[in-house]
Amino acid sequence: MPKTPAIDHDAIRDLAKLLDETGLSEIEIERDGVSIRVARNFSAPASRTRSSESVIAPVPITLATPAAVEPLQHPGLVASPMVGTAYLGPSPGARPFVEIGMQVKAGDTLIIIEAMKTMNQVPAPRSGSVTQILVEDGQPVEYGEPLMIVE
Repeated sequence: MPKTPAIDHDAIRDLAKLLDETGLSEIEIERDGVSIRVARNFSAPASRTRSSESVIAPVPITLATPAAVEPLQHPGLVASPMVGTAYLGPSPGARPFVEIGMQVKAGDTLIIIEAMKTMNQVPAPRSGSVTQILVEDGQPVEYGEPLMIVE
């Protein structure tokens, strides 16, 4: 009878932490025939089976208290228009373009996304108040990923 490998809880915790730090939606590693998969909001198809698979769905971190609506469904969502690295300020150590509670006008720069060595400004789609900042400075982002909420 084949021996079932022990679950490496430390590896799972490390992968979950890496998932949060990088903003990726899932990470999977395989070592010595053992596979560990960590994903956000993951729902596995019933037909998929692996020899050893672990799934952890980390809770998204938001920087504001009112979070009654899921960010993807919020009418004030500002989503990433491209894949790249998000920067909250114009340069390292500089003051961020916006902060929670700050009033912005349509067209004001909220964040920049570096893609292929080009800095792309993301403008405010409407006037309002920044209620949530959903990314960290230097975080990789994917197309359509929630960046901020402007109400």
